[in-house]
Amino acid sequence: MHRIPEKIHELTVGQLAARSGAAVSALHFYESKGLISSRRTSGNQRRYARDTLRRVAFIRAAQRVGIPLATIREALTQLPEERTPTREDWAHLSETWRTELEERIKQLNRLRDHLTDCIGCGCLSLDTCVLSNPDDAFGERLTGSRLMVDRGGRG
Repeated sequence: MHRIPEKIHELTVGQLAARSGAAVSALHFYESKGLISSRRTSGNQRRYARDTLRRVAFIRAAQRVGIPLATIREALTQLPEERTPTREDWAHLSETWRTELEERIKQLNRLRDHLTDCIGCGCLSLDTCVLSNPDDAFGERLTGSRLMVDRGGRG
């Protein structure tokens, strides 16, 4: 692990990548999405505040449990002055995200349990298709995996 002297208050993108375990390209992507920020030196090089390490750790932990980047960005913008998340922030946000994650787990379990139905069909044209037509939302009106748009009586 690369040690950064305490007197250094800013990190280069390479130092941030080495310390956080995130690829430089991922850090640039996070920055382009407004998840982290840097300042530019007179030579146009990025410099990150040391607390960006904690912010990147927060982002990566949230991603590992399946939280979309847009949701992570929204959570980070809710923090006062866009400060670095604390342990309490994580506890609050993880509780908020729990319902969403539980719903995704339920959907994945349903898909796993019905996957063999589609393998038998091969073309996803079952009357009730849990992959293309979850919860048979259109089963009363239509069959198959495609939803044809009604264009004013044309087909």
